[in-house]
Amino acid sequence: MNTSFSIMERKWRIPLAVSIFISLIMLLIAGMSLKPSTGSYFSFLQREESSIFVENNIVGLPVTSLPAPPRLAYLISGNKGDGMRIRRTLQALYHPRNYYVLHLDLEAPPKERVELARYMRSDPAFQETNNVIMIGKANLVTYRGPTMISTTLHGAAILLRSFKDWDWFINLSASDYPLVTQDDILHVFSFLPRDLNFIEHTSNIGWKEFQRAKPIIIDPGLYMNRKSDIFWATQRRALPTAFRLFTGSAWAVLSRSFMEFTIMGWDNLPRVLLMYYTNFVSSPEGYFHTVLCNSPEFKNTTVNHDLHYIAWDNPPKQHPLALTLKDFQNMTSSGAPFARKFSKDDPVLSFIDKQLLGRSPGMFSPGGWCVGAGADPCGVRGDAAVLRPGPGARRLQGLIERLLAKPRFRSEQCILT
Repeated sequence: MNTSFSIMERKWRIPLAVSIFISLIMLLIAGMSLKPSTGSYFSFLQREESSIFVENNIVGLPVTSLPAPPRLAYLISGNKGDGMRIRRTLQALYHPRNYYVLHLDLEAPPKERVELARYMRSDPAFQETNNVIMIGKANLVTYRGPTMISTTLHGAAILLRSFKDWDWFINLSASDYPLVTQDDILHVFSFLPRDLNFIEHTSNIGWKEFQRAKPIIIDPGLYMNRKSDIFWATQRRALPTAFRLFTGSAWAVLSRSFMEFTIMGWDNLPRVLLMYYTNFVSSPEGYFHTVLCNSPEFKNTTVNHDLHYIAWDNPPKQHPLALTLKDFQNMTSSGAPFARKFSKDDPVLSFIDKQLLGRSPGMFSPGGWCVGAGADPCGVRGDAAVLRPGPGARRLQGLIERLLAKPRFRSEQCILT
């Protein structure tokens, strides 16, 4: 009897040991899967005792604890006489990780175009990274016309074709200027989901229904080689019923996935809306907004802000106010990474260079990639993945946290009014 019991004991002892071993392995795997992701957008919103934006803390963090910085793709456009302004904006925005497309209106004289192209091709930093492109076949852009949309799509298409690894598309004009360094932006955006689209939008079009949506216009820039104002048709049209109109700022920070959808998309919505907005007054203030908010795939990716500081009259007029030194405090306290619009060579630009960007005249805004000494630290270039965020990162972090805070974030996404 004892012999038979010993044999049975040996028979179940081995399966029991195997089952215990497998259970331990499963518990270990489950424990590892419950660890929070480093790049989680919710972990970015959590306020920790030691802020990730304090420079002293960043120095002590191991490299593996921070997500990889994104890459930004900029379109910087300007009109006749804006060649030097585009150059200055490019210098203030430049970072080796990013990509840049420059567009100077077809109306600009050949000399101005050649000077900008010569500068772009002669700078050693641009030659090393090959990340700056100037559009050779420039567009004739009509104010308030759809040629502004076609130029934006043209620039984005060049960026998609030429560079495969960028994350966000940012359209700026020569009258825009940054309020934080690229290291600040890249650091903060490292912690964000790459599908977010920062665009100011609303379905409450108000007075724009009668002054912009119902009139029918023709943009002469589509078929003429001389610039003139838009043509107005005598007929008016009803609002569409196949889609809902949205409006907002013409300036945005849009995800790569959305730009691919808009330019090379599998859905016909972007093309239908592009044809509709061909006859729409100030169409850049509605096209991307309407595509986003009528697309089931992207309507929940919007953040209702254009990441610009803009000052308006009360009530607002056609153009925003030109920013000056008296606006400096409001600009910086807004947390916005960009501001507009600035008059050419206004003293506030040099003040921004000195106080916010640490930039000397004619030089790049320094960052972690600048390892030289003396007057031009960016004359010697190091690892572009090394970021040196400063106070601008803390300001931008505060703005992003306010925009993504619940319940504001979801409540302001493509709301139908």
